[in-house]
Amino acid sequence: MKKLPLFLLLLLTHAQAQAPMQIHQHPILVDTHNDVLSNELINKLDIGKLQTAGNFDLVRAKQGGLDAQVFSIWCGPQYGKGTAFKFANREIDSLYALMARYPFNIILVRNAAQLERAVKENKLAALIGVEGGHMIEDRMDYIDSLAKRGMCYLTLTWNNSTSWASSATDETTRRDSLKHIGLTDFGKQIVHHLNDLGVMIDLSHPGEQTFYDVLATTSKPVIASHSCSYTLNPFRRNLKDAQLKALAKNGGVVFVNFFSGFVDSTFFKKYDNFLTSHKRELDSLTKIYNDQDLAIDKLFVIHKTETEAMRPPLSLLIKHIDYIAKLIGVDHVGIGSDFDGAPSYPVGMDDVRDYPKITAELLKLGYTEKDIDKILGGNFLRVLKANTGG
Repeated sequence: MKKLPLFLLLLLTHAQAQAPMQIHQHPILVDTHNDVLSNELINKLDIGKLQTAGNFDLVRAKQGGLDAQVFSIWCGPQYGKGTAFKFANREIDSLYALMARYPFNIILVRNAAQLERAVKENKLAALIGVEGGHMIEDRMDYIDSLAKRGMCYLTLTWNNSTSWASSATDETTRRDSLKHIGLTDFGKQIVHHLNDLGVMIDLSHPGEQTFYDVLATTSKPVIASHSCSYTLNPFRRNLKDAQLKALAKNGGVVFVNFFSGFVDSTFFKKYDNFLTSHKRELDSLTKIYNDQDLAIDKLFVIHKTETEAMRPPLSLLIKHIDYIAKLIGVDHVGIGSDFDGAPSYPVGMDDVRDYPKITAELLKLGYTEKDIDKILGGNFLRVLKANTGG
């Protein structure tokens, strides 16, 4: 076989590199989970401008082809009645302030029609996901208030259980001490109320019993906004094959989490060893930031050489997407990065500019443009329409 002239080789290489990017720019790209608002409040960042830290800002989002972002509204279990709902609104206020500062770059949307209109106007469509049922403080009127402010999904629990739903963490680590497992009657009322409001139910953090109780109760498709495959990595927050199949039967979608600990079954052993070896420094950072998760993020940056070596290959993230798509169908998988909510991601997934790498890898595996369109955003639009009616 004759060798091609150098200029033809360069031309072919350039064309091959351009093809994934061109395909990536075509679909509506939706990321269903990003925690940047929590960090923005603590660090007082302006994520409308290019940042050197973190995984998200409006500049890099545009470069990565991101069309719609569900911003996570989160607070830990130290917030309870009298404080959790108030903190949730502080985070929503910070998103509203961002949109007020950059009205030509980002806009709040509440349904699929508004999202598609925002994309046509070349604006980032912002949606709100409330991550943790403890933020409603057992009050239906707080659900109504959050929905009016733009809540598109409610994650029924975070790692901490509520009085009406048990979490994956509690069901697996302290099951015998729980007052109830799964949904209570009040929890079922909440599910019905969310259905009536058109708010999607997120099952990424609730326990397995809560998961099945919800599927037996809901009248609309549900989501798992940031979870991976339990078969590939048996971590309590990942979904077992039976759960994935049940979710698909419901018409729902699982959005794959990028966090190394969910992707790679060997990560947490390395992670625990790292934290143990830097315990004194971690304790100091936790006191400074009054938030251990943020302290761990800072520790990872300080010891970057060590933490870089802990990152799994990008192929493992793609394997989760591919496994779920093959198990339950390409109509039931999407992406929920958990950017700015975890200390480590696979090699090459550094921030929101890196989404095109997923498109490129899926093309290599033989996924069609139609398949990729569904994974990147089409499946989210479908389930959003099914819940909101528009």
